[in-house]
Amino acid sequence: MLVYIGFDDTDSVTSDFGTGKVARRYKKSLPAGCKIRGVVRQQLLVDPAIPYTSHNSSACVIVECPESSYFDVLKSAAIAHIENMSVSGSDPGLCLVAEGDPALPALEVFGVLSTRKVVSQQDAVEAAGGAHLSGHGGTNGGIIGAAAAVGLTASGWSGRFIEFEDLRNFPQRVAVAELLKKNIRVVSLDRDACCPRPEDIVDTKGWLRPRLWGHEAVLPVKPAGDGLWESLGEKRNPDKKKT
Repeated sequence: MLVYIGFDDTDSVTSDFGTGKVARRYKKSLPAGCKIRGVVRQQLLVDPAIPYTSHNSSACVIVECPESSYFDVLKSAAIAHIENMSVSGSDPGLCLVAEGDPALPALEVFGVLSTRKVVSQQDAVEAAGGAHLSGHGGTNGGIIGAAAAVGLTASGWSGRFIEFEDLRNFPQRVAVAELLKKNIRVVSLDRDACCPRPEDIVDTKGWLRPRLWGHEAVLPVKPAGDGLWESLGEKRNPDKKKT
């Protein structure tokens, strides 16, 4: 069974880590028998009417667990984790939803809306319905991003992985075959390019961040030479503390 756990607004302008790291570090709180499938960063609308720390992003942890009885344990661990990791002056929010929950369709719609228009805490509460959605300090404004992170991630077509199969341990240049072994698909976005071959090399520029496409981890690339590809996207320095 999959459980989607959304975190948001757990930092402040003076903190040395952001929501991405808070979400990634939740791994240490997992009960035995559960494992992280991945952590996905979601980009929400950037607008002057929205209070945010740096880029208005939130994060969703995808957890695999043996059965539904683990849900309450995951929830208790997530609450303790966000309350322990959130910094003073933040407005942390948390959302937990298991796959198949009837609230997911509404959360998916809400997630898309949060990338296009200004939404409210009440909108988030209504979208979550009977699913777990809670604020843990300040204005509790983080419930908006937490709910959106769950909805967008559960849709399977939004966001980028900031944690997936030890992606941070890959070298800058890695063979396509090695990525495939870790369940990361490599897809060319060039109009005329052939499909990347297993022996081809991908230059990740030191920033391997597959996209969540079709519920899979997919790395978009473009040709960079004979048997060489370059991944799209690169590290943005101001994001350093956040992911």
